[in-house]
Formats: sequence, structure tokens, C-alpha cells
Amino acid sequence: MERAALLGSGREAGSAVAMAGDVGELLVPYMPTVRVPKTGDRVYKAECAFSYDSPDSEGGLYVCMNTFLGFGREHVERHYRKTGQCVYMHLKRHVKEKVTGASGGALPKRRNTKLFLDLECNGDLNNDDYEYEDEAKLVIFPDHYEIPLPNIEELPALVTIACDAVLSAKSPYRKQDPDSWEEELQVSKHANILVQMDNGVRIPPSGWKCSKCDLRENLWLNLTDGSILCGKWFFDGSGGNGHALEHYKEMGYPLAVKLGTITPDGADVYSFDEEEAVLDPHIAKHLAHFGIDMLQMHVIENGLRDNDIKPRVSEWEVIQESGMKLKPMFGPGYTGLKNLGNSCYVNSVLQALFNIPEFQRAYVGNLPRIFDYSPLDPTQDFNTQMAKLGHGLLSGQYSKPPMKSEIIEQVMKEEQKPQHNGISPRMFKALVSKGHPEFSSNRQQDAHEFFLHLINLIERNHIGSENPSDVFRFLVEERTQCCQSRKVRYTERVDYLMQLPVAMEAASNKDELIAYELKRREAEAARRPPPELVRAKIPFSACLQAFSEPDNVEDFWSSALQAKSAGVKTSRFASFPEYLVVQIKKFTFGLDWIPKKLDVSIDMPELLDINHLRATGLQPGEEELPDISPPIIIPEDPKAPDIDESSVMQLAEMGFPLEACRKAVYYTGNMGAEVAFNWIIAHMEEPDFAEPLLIPGYAGAAFPGADKPGFAGLDNQPPEEMVAIIASMGFQRNIALRALRATNNNLEHALDWIFSHPEPEEANEASSEAMDIENHVNANLLAESDPEGPRVKDGSGRYELFGFISHMGTSTMSGHYVCHLKKEGRWVIYNDLKVCASERPPRELGYIYFYRRISS
Repeated sequence: MERAALLGSGREAGSAVAMAGDVGELLVPYMPTVRVPKTGDRVYKAECAFSYDSPDSEGGLYVCMNTFLGFGREHVERHYRKTGQCVYMHLKRHVKEKVTGASGGALPKRRNTKLFLDLECNGDLNNDDYEYEDEAKLVIFPDHYEIPLPNIEELPALVTIACDAVLSAKSPYRKQDPDSWEEELQVSKHANILVQMDNGVRIPPSGWKCSKCDLRENLWLNLTDGSILCGKWFFDGSGGNGHALEHYKEMGYPLAVKLGTITPDGADVYSFDEEEAVLDPHIAKHLAHFGIDMLQMHVIENGLRDNDIKPRVSEWEVIQESGMKLKPMFGPGYTGLKNLGNSCYVNSVLQALFNIPEFQRAYVGNLPRIFDYSPLDPTQDFNTQMAKLGHGLLSGQYSKPPMKSEIIEQVMKEEQKPQHNGISPRMFKALVSKGHPEFSSNRQQDAHEFFLHLINLIERNHIGSENPSDVFRFLVEERTQCCQSRKVRYTERVDYLMQLPVAMEAASNKDELIAYELKRREAEAARRPPPELVRAKIPFSACLQAFSEPDNVEDFWSSALQAKSAGVKTSRFASFPEYLVVQIKKFTFGLDWIPKKLDVSIDMPELLDINHLRATGLQPGEEELPDISPPIIIPEDPKAPDIDESSVMQLAEMGFPLEACRKAVYYTGNMGAEVAFNWIIAHMEEPDFAEPLLIPGYAGAAFPGADKPGFAGLDNQPPEEMVAIIASMGFQRNIALRALRATNNNLEHALDWIFSHPEPEEANEASSEAMDIENHVNANLLAESDPEGPRVKDGSGRYELFGFISHMGTSTMSGHYVCHLKKEGRWVIYNDLKVCASERPPRELGYIYFYRRISS
């Protein structure tokens, strides 16, 4: 047994001679803390929880034998001091130059029995010239005693079993590894025998709405009868009212496809009967039954696949600056991110955010404090992982150029030091995508949606008064006018980006586009390759004009007329953000249901002035619409509430009042006795806890005073089921009521209202646990502000461009993203791991643009 200097040069290496039995005696005091990994335990033996150190790193990686968390040399002492855990497994991979034969070449490759860690080989080294050797040892803190492994004769049996289990443990990200998404799905037992009703239903390419409520998101198309219904509600506030599941329980139609996920590669299909996502090998035929022809999305009319068309290849070349000799960039702020399998949308957004000083200060500037106060499992803490990521990108520690002066010196040495090139955001992506049906997959996603998702997580996890997402937040003034009475209503909402429509009708090269279209059709008829693409050139001023023009309001109810009428809405900036994010609305659906990307070139300005879009408020001579809500429509023959009586009886047998049990099961959506039990515990102190269940619109139940003129029922009494949902997330009942009343009982808006209107600390104590749960509500759907308003950083509307994200491909669910950022006066392209000086930044082909305010 040796006592070695593992942590820093300040310790003197030494050795202590011990008998074989001494090893077992040495471990006796620590035996209660050594655990054998069980099913469900995540073993982090490839990456540090606080940094991107790994067994490849110079100091190796230390794995706690109790929590199975991994720590680099700089962070293991922190974990020891915080937890008192003393036994760690130290893992190190050595890279050595292969021994050469007499002819000067490497010896024949042999099976390396010393390679037992499940790690990727360093891509910076030529595997024909180098070989790897793994080393494992137990280290006991604080004296840093080392016990080499394997050591079966000397180690207690429990320790030997634990060490073997750690070394053989699978990756904690196995469900997020590339390609695993498709491997996990099984073909549905209903796919081959599915009966589809010949009812004449045809599904339009847009404008969908749940047939049982007003939701327009998370909609599912039942593949038997073509009904469109909303999905179930999730813990984070996303989802729907569960009407798709109710429809299955009522009718027994098993398969549904999620609208918005249909691509040339397939679609998200769910089996209610099998209670899991499934594969449908006949999905094209099943969709075609309702007028959705997805086969055309695979092969175009002339028989060429989309990737074979020259114009698309050209787009890829232009945006990635292919064919140019781009100079690689190294050092702080020039660190690449590894693509984990269609994760370029994540990489592009993160590079842009950490180019903003407020994000750098919030996470990297506060890194010591964040790390010191991190929870016991830092892999599941959002702020810790943001700080780790920011440090990885900005420190330069993982972006070091190959040093010519060191090459000769290293040739003389047996051991080589691997060059770290970029970081892998696997731990970060696993955390922020947890529970999210889209981002947790390994398919391509929309960078715009991920940006809003990340902003939501930042909003919900920021520490103290420092919230870096404040720099994006601004107020939008919406002016709605009744076209008949000419009366108006002014409201405000919070937003984080500006969505700019593409004014195709304003193209400056219409003649060229017409000629191109004629040539394309001729080539199509003759089955020749299409001509070289002519891209529509759209003036930015036309897009800005389209943004400022009035939009028609669907299903507008005029409080002045007390009836439905025509209405128009105009949006203006009630405040200007410090950083303006502009999304170009390039993606749409054609009438043939084929997803289309508007392949346009927009002359985006480097300097932008939108001061003329400043909101003005109520103008002289304008008359406001009366503050009256639409009447509540009660069905003539309302359906009885669906309550799982078996769950009710399980709770009643525990001794709870029967009516309370019925309410608990109803308000938790029949999700089982365990979930309903949690509702009971949270509501036991309420005065109406044991009162009968009253459902508006059923059995004559109605709100008091609903028959009075001008009654705003939804404003006065939010639905109890929505109150229960918000309360189940840890918020107080009075906060839930305020949020719902302020947002006209929109659940998603109410959740965002709560987070944009922080209560005093004592009111927030009840929600501290819920803040640890990652929420995935769309950040673009935020509530109208109350009189004091959310925090905004208002100022001038003059901006300069500092970055943009570009997309290549025909759909947001396929293709590739790259990011261009302006640093130190020059443009840099971030293409996953490749970071280079940009020679010709394609500013006119971007998808999301980042502007910073010009200080006056």
C-alpha cells in the first residue's frame, strides 16, 4: 500500500509499507459508506460534475463510492468537505506512443486487456500511432491512501463487488445516446390491424384546435376517426386537458399522431392502449387516409431526393463557408461544443448566450458561490450546470492550439498529453431536456423553441435579484379594435423575442423568380435536374412593415356589441430590451401538407433602429371597449364528470372524507390514488376540504351571480381544477387565484405570470421544492402584467448586430444549425466543435439574429 501525492504539487509523495491484512483493516471504518450501485443509480465515471475533466484529463477522475458522482482533481476536495465521504475510485486513462517494430512501423495491433473504461478515444490522436491504458485505484481521504485495483485478495468482498459494479456500469445517458430513441420504440400491435373510419375527414395543414376545448398546442390526431384533441397535462404546466385520452377511454381508438411532428422521416405516434410511444410502419398510409400525403416529402416529383438537389447543397455550402480556408480559433471564448447527435440547435443557442456579458457574470462570475452552495447532486442543479458550461466555453481550458514547440519534447517522452478540443454538453442536455418530449429525443429540433425553453429555465432557477434573462425581456402593447364600434382595448404582455414575418410579395427580383419557376417546371416535366436556384431577395424594411401592420383577430368577441364581430390587433413595443432577438418566420406548411422553408435572402442590417415602433397608449379621441367578459356557455346536456371510483375507494379506506377523495381524484385527472393522495395532503387545511364536488356546467352547478348582466364569471372565480394544478406544484392558493384571474384563466399564462411577479420570500418558501423541477412552458406565452409590471431594462431602440444562428435544410426537424458571432471586431463561425474565423458571414440567410443596444 502506498500513500501518494494525488492532489497538487504541494504534497510530498511518500509510501507506507503495510501487511496485506492492513488494507482490509484500513477500510473497516469506511465500510458503511461504500455502496454497490443498484438499478436506477447513475454512475458518472466519464465526466466531472463541476467541470469537463475526465479519466483522460491529467489529474484523472474521482468517483465517490457512495453517490457515484465524478469529480476532477480541482473539485473532489469540495465534495469530501461537504459530504464527509472518504472513499473514491480514481480513474485514469494513459495515452502512450505505440512501440515500433524493426521496420520502423508500429507493432501488429493486439487486444488491449488494459482498456476497461467505457470512454471515447481522443479524436486528436492518431489511433494507429498511440495506444491507451486504463488505471483504477481506491483513494481514501483525507490522507490520500491509494489501493491499486484489482486487489481481490486484500479487499473486503463488499468493496470488491462495489468496485466491479462501478467499472462495469453503463453510461448514465444511455437513453439519450444517439440513435437510442428509435431503438427504444416498438411497433404497435395495432399498426397492422388499425381500422380507419371512412367519414370524409380531411386535416388542413394548419389552424388546428382541440375539438373539445380552445387549446391549439400539443394536439393529437386520432388515426381511427381523424378527431383532433389535446394531450395530457404534465407536471411542468405544458400539455393539455387530456381530451385525447378521454376520447380513447370513450371510443377505444388506440393510435394517435402528434400534429407538428410529421416529417419525411416519420412522426410521433402514441398508443393509448399500450401506454407508450410506438412505431407505426404504415404511418404514411394512415395519414394519407385523412389527406396528409407524407410520401411526397420523401421524394419530389422528378425522382431526386431532397439532399440531391443542387440549391440545397448550395445553402449548406454558403452558410458553413465550405470551400474556404478558415483559420481555426483557440483560447477563451473560442471553445467548440460536441454534437451529441442532432444537438447543433443546443450548441448554437448556448454559444450565442454565453457571448453576452450578463450571462458570463451571472454564471461564470458567480461560479465559486454557485459551486459551493450546490446541492448534494450537482448534476441535477440547473445553475451548477450552467456555470460549468460557461466556464468550459470561456476559460480556454478546453480550446488549446497544438504547440509546435512541445511536439519535439513530447516525442522524447513515453506518455503523451492529449489536446482537449471542445467540450461535450451531454450532462447539461440531459438535465435541461429531462421530461421534455422533444428535446429529450435525439432528433433535430427548433433552435427558436429551445431558446425560449432555456429562458424559462433561467427565469425559474435564477438566484437572488440577478437574472440574466432580464436583458431579453420586453413589454408588448397590443391594441385590439372592434371594426364595427371602432372602440379599442390596450393590453400588455411580456415577450423575449421579436418574430418577423417574411414579406414574400415585396421581393425585389420578381422577374428572376418568375423565369426560374418556368425553367424549374420545364426541367420537372423533362425529368432533368432543376436549374440553379434563384433565391427571393426580400428587403428588411418590407418585413418590418409587415410586422407593424394590423392582424385579424379570430373569433373576436366585442364587449361593446356583446357579440362576435370583426377585430384587428396591432403590436408595438411598450419597452425595448437591452438585447433584441429577432426570429425570421421562415417555416410554414403548404396546402399539400408538405413542410416548407421559405428560402429567402433578407438584407438584415448591422445597425437597426426601431424607435418608430414605440407604443403610444390610448390616444385622444379613442374610446375603450367595456371591460366585460364573454358569457359562459353551459351545455344543455353536460356529461357527468369522469372519476375513477377505484381510486376514490382506496383513499376513503385510509380514512379521508368521501367527498374529499372524489375531489382529489377529479382534480388530479384520474392519474391514480398516489397522485390524488398528494393533493389531499396539500389541501387538508382548506375550509371546503370535505365539501361536495361542484363542477361548473354540471348538474346545475354555476357561479353565484352568473345570471347578472355584465357578469365576468371566469374573472371572478377561476376553475378549481386549474387552481389545484398550480397548487400541486407548490404555490399557495391565493397566488394561484391571482395568477388565473390576471390571465383570464389561461393555465400556461398563469404559470408564467407567477414567475414574472415574484412574491416576498415568505410567500415563496412553499414553492422552493417545485423550483427544482424543470418546467417546460413555452416562454412566448406569458401573462399580461399587473400594475407594477415585470422587470424590464427599457431604453433606446437602436441596436447593432453581434450574432446570428442559421439553419440549413427543409424543416426545423431536420438539417443543421451553425452560429456566427462578432468577437473582437471580427466574425467567428461556431460549427459544433469547429471554431474558425469567418471569411464571408452569410448574414442574409440567418434564422435568429441577436442585437445589442447601442448606448447613447
